[in-house]
Amino acid sequence: MVKIETFAVEQWMDLYEDNAKHNLAETCCASLSLRDLQSLSGEEKDIIDFSHKQTYGAIRGSKALRSNIAKLYSSELTTPLAPENVLVTNGAIQANFLALYSSVGPGDHVICHYPTYQQLYSCLSWKSSEENDWKLDLAELKSLIQPNTKLIIVNNPQNPTGAIIERETLQEIVNVAKQHDITIHCDEVYRPLFHSLGPDVPENPPSILDFGYEKTISTSSMSKAFSLAGIRLGWIASRSSEIIEACADARHYTLISVGQLDDSVATHALSSPCVGNLLKRNTELAQQNLKDLEEFVRDYDSMATWVRPRAGTTAFIKFIKNGVPVDDVAFCQHLYEKNGVMLAPGSQCFGDGKDFKGYVRVGYVPERQVLVDGLKALREFMENGFESVPLATK
Repeated sequence: MVKIETFAVEQWMDLYEDNAKHNLAETCCASLSLRDLQSLSGEEKDIIDFSHKQTYGAIRGSKALRSNIAKLYSSELTTPLAPENVLVTNGAIQANFLALYSSVGPGDHVICHYPTYQQLYSCLSWKSSEENDWKLDLAELKSLIQPNTKLIIVNNPQNPTGAIIERETLQEIVNVAKQHDITIHCDEVYRPLFHSLGPDVPENPPSILDFGYEKTISTSSMSKAFSLAGIRLGWIASRSSEIIEACADARHYTLISVGQLDDSVATHALSSPCVGNLLKRNTELAQQNLKDLEEFVRDYDSMATWVRPRAGTTAFIKFIKNGVPVDDVAFCQHLYEKNGVMLAPGSQCFGDGKDFKGYVRVGYVPERQVLVDGLKALREFMENGFESVPLATK
């Protein structure tokens, strides 16, 4: 068996989230109950068919669910995605695992957008920075290509920064991949929560599947933008039947099928008009909560800096003293112990201990009162506890 590194962010969440008084490390939009979901659909019909026998069900996901997922990739500029080009998985974490397992092997080189979710990166080679608004450097991408480069991994919208990759940059990434016959894997788990693009970006960035390049993979789930982490349902989508079949073959070793109850709930959530109402609810919540977080950063601008998120549910804030980053792990631990607020430290959860010192990830789209109370407690800490936080070591 291959020895794998400790999954730092999940280990951190496991250690602190159960007892946090104010969990601002959660990355999902405020969760929904089945009753909430039913009200968003405006129907009296039960989401679950209690007379349905609980067999393994459809191995790749029900046709109804895969059809609804395929509609999420609908674009006037591209051919509609067929349900057969969708493979349902046990969350996006399994979708990513299968896509990576099926795409690369011994000796293959991978280029990964960084910082990002730890599961995705295998080499920390394509680093974005706050100084450049977390944008990707295409010249650097070209310089990183090797004869054995098999895969380019990107994350759009991006975790933990909340940045986006705009259409023009995505097109350039596709052009580079085409030239070298490289597969692109885009984790789109926070799509389509584009809540703060502004007038300079008149349209939501398209999915990676919209560029006419067959060797592209999109992974996503019901957890983040769709508020249903509890059903543990994700998917792999690709215009390449070869990629889907390879992932399906690997999937047999990890999961026979997702639960039929999970499939039913996801099918309902992604049907019209429920999906539209659900995304409207989450977009408005993100916009409202982000204003409060922005006010916090503005009030403490001598101690906190950021690039305001444009999408998704997370912000990456750097805490400093006299321009020097604080020890972000100590900051999070002190804050948790003194005021009960949970955040995720950047250097431990998104770097190797050397990168992203002073940064913390804030999940700002929980229920409204959770954010209000959490920011109040964070403000109290900034006034009566921040001075005790040590500076980051060089």
